[in-house]
Amino acid sequence: MAVTKEILSLAVETGDALLRNGAEVYRVEDTVMHILEAYEIEEYDVYVLSNGIFASANENKDDACSMIRHIPLGQTHLGRIAALNQLSREICFHECSLKDAWTRLDECKAIPTCSKWTEVFFCGLGSGSFSFLFGGTPLDGVIAFIAGAILNMVLKKFSQRKTSKFITNIFGSALVTLVSLITFSIGLPVLYDKIIIGAIMPLVPGIALTTSIRDFFNGDYLSGAIHMIDAVLTAFCIAAGVGTVMTIYNLIVGGIL
Repeated sequence: MAVTKEILSLAVETGDALLRNGAEVYRVEDTVMHILEAYEIEEYDVYVLSNGIFASANENKDDACSMIRHIPLGQTHLGRIAALNQLSREICFHECSLKDAWTRLDECKAIPTCSKWTEVFFCGLGSGSFSFLFGGTPLDGVIAFIAGAILNMVLKKFSQRKTSKFITNIFGSALVTLVSLITFSIGLPVLYDKIIIGAIMPLVPGIALTTSIRDFFNGDYLSGAIHMIDAVLTAFCIAAGVGTVMTIYNLIVGGIL
């Protein structure tokens, strides 16, 4: 029983790591099943949702065991997903023992993210680029760069305090809107709407929406619905943050134009 439980634990932990780092539901389910088969578990059931894994092995034998794992929706880390995919391939080709697989799994989980200031810089760069792409001037791009960099730092602070995702998105979109309107109010020749469009791009739920559509195409309707609801609610929070600040600004100054 101990061996079966360890194999199931390895498979579920690998699936957990994949799902936690943004992998698709079908990829996680397929990986868990292939790991179980690679270690000669013949009887198993695996069911994966966008925020959970249910798995059992050898239900009709003395060493039967099952596991349930809740996994909150998180951010995407493609480097970890690629490493975990490579690990699962090596397990399937019998190139990795059970003991070595645990060591490799820990190494995959420990792959670091970018440094804080690298993320801040590229978040700002992306915001500035989108602002320019959507018709803004070079000055709009510079202001959007600053707003995007500030937004990233604020998001990191909220993440450390485990603040609600809804509050984070509302506050973040309100913050970049406020920055754009302040620069407009002090007389700089900027297009405030282009700055807002560029600066809120880091908040836009593009990955969640894409994952949702992919889940629907693969027949994972429940997971697709979960990601779709997450994307819609995130978009609603962004709209609420931008709209609230612009409404208050209009009431104070009597109109933007």
